[in-house]
Amino acid sequence: MKNKKIVIAGGSGFIGAGLIEHFGPENTIVVLSRAPREGHDGVRYVQWDGENPGPWMQALEGADLLVNLAGKSVNCRYNEANKAEIFASRQQSTTILGEAVKTLQKPPALWINAASATIYRHAEDRPMDELTGEFHNDFSVQVCQLWEKTFNDITLPHTRKVVLRIAITLGKGGVMEPYLNLVKTGLGGYQGNGRQMYSWVHITDVARMMEWLFEHPECSGTYNCAAPGPVTNRAFMATLRKATGHLFGLPAPAWMLKIGAALIGTETELLLKSRWVLPTRITQAGFKFRYPQLEGALAQIISGLPRRRYHLF
Repeated sequence: MKNKKIVIAGGSGFIGAGLIEHFGPENTIVVLSRAPREGHDGVRYVQWDGENPGPWMQALEGADLLVNLAGKSVNCRYNEANKAEIFASRQQSTTILGEAVKTLQKPPALWINAASATIYRHAEDRPMDELTGEFHNDFSVQVCQLWEKTFNDITLPHTRKVVLRIAITLGKGGVMEPYLNLVKTGLGGYQGNGRQMYSWVHITDVARMMEWLFEHPECSGTYNCAAPGPVTNRAFMATLRKATGHLFGLPAPAWMLKIGAALIGTETELLLKSRWVLPTRITQAGFKFRYPQLEGALAQIISGLPRRRYHLF
């Protein structure tokens, strides 16, 4: 993509930064953020609250691509207050963006609404895809289903719509930070029983998939954004140790994870749920992943990091 206007709602986090790095050099980027900063190199930040109409709506006029990443992080304790905020932040931001697009003279050609690959049930028996995936009625699935329903209920005659169910995203930052801290302190063994499946995607392929979808107007609906090479948790941690030059790592049983999660204010589900997701629709449509296998993805990430990031000395 070149010379396009791309609006990223909730673009101040890890995935947003990856999209800016990928698209920024040759496009105009507008980031809708609750805490805007000074713009740089064709990137402009605009204040919004993700809930109410305002001057930010004008920033969508003439956009070629709208990407919505907005939503409270699920890396928290699932108490009633946090649950309510997780639901509301996704529903409200999606709804208000839909209302904004309806007011535009020149609406975006494509709106990609982020979703999560955790919408599928805990699966150790078989992989899940867009065609045969199953859902269970737990909190995470409820969040994902409400998020997608809110988006799908919006009718926009001049804007193509895509739901992108994004798997755990790997890159220089994000979830790699705690994983690298584990391996360099000798705690980089498997979590739980290590048999839970780990679906992942490289941040470059997240951006490339969005670009590919933009360039293929015949594509719409729901797509899994997950590499075709999922692995077990045990294999993920072993591959990470090998990539960073660590021979061993102590495992963390489920009981230990429960204590640790309570201490740092998160949930063990983020580590113990078996996410076995395949990108059936996008691969059938012709998209090719740059990083289909974990070894190559981790090698690329590690090669760009200073040694101190994953070694104590």
